Amino acid sequence: MKEISISEFKAKCLAILEQVRKTRKPIRVTRFGKPVAEVIPATPSKPKKGWLGCMAGTGFILGDIVGPTGSLEEWEAGRD
Repeated sequence: MKEISISEFKAKCLAILEQVRKTRKPIRVTRFGKPVAEVIPATPSKPKKGWLGCMAGTGFILGDIVGPTGSLEEWEAGRD
């Protein structure tokens, strides 16, 4: 792993980040010869699933969905 001093990292930060992105190789940042940070390439994130269709396949039908929900007498109860 390549090592650079913190002062060099501060001076060339954007170029170093671009180098890590292109080469996919990490770089260790040191201060007084001791490691303080590592710059590693970001892992590509998975695309998020959209909200349209996110519940597809999760429901199920129990019984008749077309007919009345109660008996014929219950339907006639409020007709007076």
